[in-house]
Amino acid sequence: MPTIDPRIDAHIAKAGEFARPVLERFRALVHREIPDCVEAIKWGMPHFTLRGKNLAGMAAFKAHVSVFFHHDEQPGGTGPFRKIASLDQFPDEEQVIQRLHAAVERLSSASTASKPKAAPKPVPDMPSSFADALEDAAVRDRFDAMAPGQRREYIEWIVEAKTVTTRKKRIVQAVEWIGEGKTRNWEYQKC
Repeated sequence: MPTIDPRIDAHIAKAGEFARPVLERFRALVHREIPDCVEAIKWGMPHFTLRGKNLAGMAAFKAHVSVFFHHDEQPGGTGPFRKIASLDQFPDEEQVIQRLHAAVERLSSASTASKPKAAPKPVPDMPSSFADALEDAAVRDRFDAMAPGQRREYIEWIVEAKTVTTRKKRIVQAVEWIGEGKTRNWEYQKC
């Protein structure tokens, strides 16, 4: 049994005289072909969802009706579905059914695909001058206790220095901050 939303009935009733038959035909086709779809209003337009994912939608304008399928990868985009001015211009029923089933197929395959997890960025090698500066055991222990990302930020900051003078200043500053238990960007952290 299709899930009917009374807001879509109201939306169709508010549409122009030419648009009502087109909207009703598309709605009936969607419910006939995908009986477990659910109606919803999204972005102010009637939509059909399947398992919580957007499947298709329709919109009535002053002079035409648009019918669209989410995540549509058909060549030419929406093509004959973009501007339908009357029921006579409604695309072939088989074409609509084909696009609906293709949309369902895309939804099914999209739900199983997941983005691969990115590998953590490795901590770069510590410059020997920085390792020598961490000779105090308490400072060295604090540095070793930091998260890999925090250690990486300090090392990258020192390595990125363009001159030897800048590198030395950064090493002195880093040792001071590490001794105080501060991370590299401690000034920007919320307290």
